[in-house]
Amino acid sequence: MLTNRKQALLRSLFFLFLYLVNTLFNMSFFNNKKVIITGAANGIGLSLATTFLSQGCWVWAIDKDEPGLNQLKTNYPQCNVETLNIADEPGIIMLYQKVKEVWGEADILINNAGISRFISLVDCKTSDFDEIISVNLRAPFIFSREFARLHTNDSYGRIINIASTRYVMSEPGGEAYGASKGGIVSLTHALANSLADTGITVNCIAPGWIHNGQISELSDADHHQHPSGRVGKPDDVASIALFLCQPGNDFINGEEIRVDGGMTRKMIYV
Repeated sequence: MLTNRKQALLRSLFFLFLYLVNTLFNMSFFNNKKVIITGAANGIGLSLATTFLSQGCWVWAIDKDEPGLNQLKTNYPQCNVETLNIADEPGIIMLYQKVKEVWGEADILINNAGISRFISLVDCKTSDFDEIISVNLRAPFIFSREFARLHTNDSYGRIINIASTRYVMSEPGGEAYGASKGGIVSLTHALANSLADTGITVNCIAPGWIHNGQISELSDADHHQHPSGRVGKPDDVASIALFLCQPGNDFINGEEIRVDGGMTRKMIYV
């Protein structure tokens, strides 16, 4: 008869086996998948790009930061890079023409690029508001539309939009940014319904406090604001994006997933 210790060991080995099989399957699935990522030169976008590249994907990285893109290309020669201001609709359409010529079609689109700019209400010009909406909301719509036009019906497809917890919580001067991220959440479920029966699912990730530098730069008080006990990292967002792109997760559709360490669920009394 097996002892409790042996039974526990066998269970652990069994679950390890399942984990390894699942990991190998997903790596095999992602191999040669074609991924378009905006805002891919830094921060969350860079983590997204390197995560999907490490899975064997082809990535078309888009950003206005040319030096950042060049560094990414140096580290990952198989990565296509494109310097582009995504407020430029003709530029987006030309990009998709290149994608069609080189790849034929794309499997995954991640709308990550955005402007995080806070301007006091009385100083915020209409042109400031329009610029933020154009980059943060209008561009993801155009990218998604062109992705859908390129897509073959009934084949695998994923669109992931990067929103922000600021669509449900604000600071002074965040009118344009908050409106753009709230729009992203609404755009997500609208796209999911418009693209029903095409094979494309559409979801959005709403990050909270994601620190792009060294976590050691932050104070204990910064970390303790989060029920998870730490400030977020770009990889926290990338891992959820990878999860949503796995083939077995197609029943998650039109959803907003918060990656904020529980911060928006924490009551704070001052």
